[in-house]
Amino acid sequence: MVRPLIARGDDGDEVCGPCVGFAADYTCKQCDRAGNPHSRGRCAHCVLAERVNALLAGPDGAISPQLKPLATALAGAPSPFPAIQWIKENPNTKLLARLTTEGHELTHDLLDELPPSRNQRYIRQLLVHTGILEERHEDLERISGWLEHELADKPAAHASLVRPFLHWFLLRQARQRAATRHHPSSADRDLRRRVSVALDFLAWMDQRGLTLADLAQEHIDAWTTGATSQRRYLIRYFLKWTTSRRLTRELTVPSIPRQEPQSLLDEDDRWPLLQRCLTDDDLPADVRAAGVITLLFGPSTKRLCHLTPEQLKLGGEHAHLMLGRHPVLLPSRLAGLLRHLAEQPQLRPQLSRVHPGPRWLFPDMVPGKPISTHGMTQKLGRHGIPVRTARNAALAALAADLPGPILADVTGMHRHTALRWVAYARRDWAEYLAARAADEDTPPL
Repeated sequence: MVRPLIARGDDGDEVCGPCVGFAADYTCKQCDRAGNPHSRGRCAHCVLAERVNALLAGPDGAISPQLKPLATALAGAPSPFPAIQWIKENPNTKLLARLTTEGHELTHDLLDELPPSRNQRYIRQLLVHTGILEERHEDLERISGWLEHELADKPAAHASLVRPFLHWFLLRQARQRAATRHHPSSADRDLRRRVSVALDFLAWMDQRGLTLADLAQEHIDAWTTGATSQRRYLIRYFLKWTTSRRLTRELTVPSIPRQEPQSLLDEDDRWPLLQRCLTDDDLPADVRAAGVITLLFGPSTKRLCHLTPEQLKLGGEHAHLMLGRHPVLLPSRLAGLLRHLAEQPQLRPQLSRVHPGPRWLFPDMVPGKPISTHGMTQKLGRHGIPVRTARNAALAALAADLPGPILADVTGMHRHTALRWVAYARRDWAEYLAARAADEDTPPL
């Protein structure tokens, strides 16, 4: 008979319940598995299987063949107690239960018909994670619905131009790029800006009584000259499409004026903030690790969110992190934080995946996904770490000491971007030295 060991004797050896006078039966009445019972003498695994069946059962009381992979993944969760709690309390399960009760086949199209919400996005990724639905780039697929909302009060002539511009040109190119990138960037914000600028430009043309065939270079110059921000220069994408469709003549949009970094975290603030991230145990471990990486190395937030344990090299005397092509040496405290994130058990129910994917250092609430760039920025901001200015300060400090190609290899940024950072940092340093020399040459009053 298998009896769980629940105590230690005087000699330190583990002993079972009956040996210490506690005769409780730890054997599951349903499956005879030994362990801590959950309810009515049954183990948590049996209770979880019952709850999964109740959650996913269709109108006939049985789980459909389509949902079998999800049922298997939920029932086989390594930690049944969190999975039971998730089914009982998580609001996502209410939507899932409603969909399964209605008996419809679960498809992307069915989910697209639902109002956009966190629950809808979570259920979709849950089905993708378990192989029930094919994975797709959700940031791109959501744009079509956004466009129809934007066109609700726009003239029909504008809609007839912008729809093919988005679907045949912007989305087509974005999908091709996403298919070839290891970590496709979130393109939805950029695409929405390009569409919004196109709509603004069409409204601007209507105010002046212009058609696409009337457009001349002077009109484009007037459009960009009146710009109060760089946003208007994005009209180049719409005009490229109209030219390819022979709706407009060949027109030139000026290059976007290059701007220097608008704001950098002051070094007197950066170093105390870095010290706080390294030493303050009251901060969450993921916030501390992400904050230190941002303040020291300045990677893009997208690259930060997609870090995996495989990029962490802990062997030997020193620890390294692969941000770009070459590893960077880590301070010992940061290495300890990253080791903790790589080894800590996941608090949320972990589900098996049909096609194994990477394990993230900064996981999202959604199964199989890393935290979003917006989520990371918001999380660090809530703890007093301004991502954009901290990243700018880190890159400026690195660029002052490293040549452009090495800066690119270490941080993973494009070499042209690295060269611009080096030029900016050296000019800024030269201006500082010149001002310092001028102060020293000024005779005292």
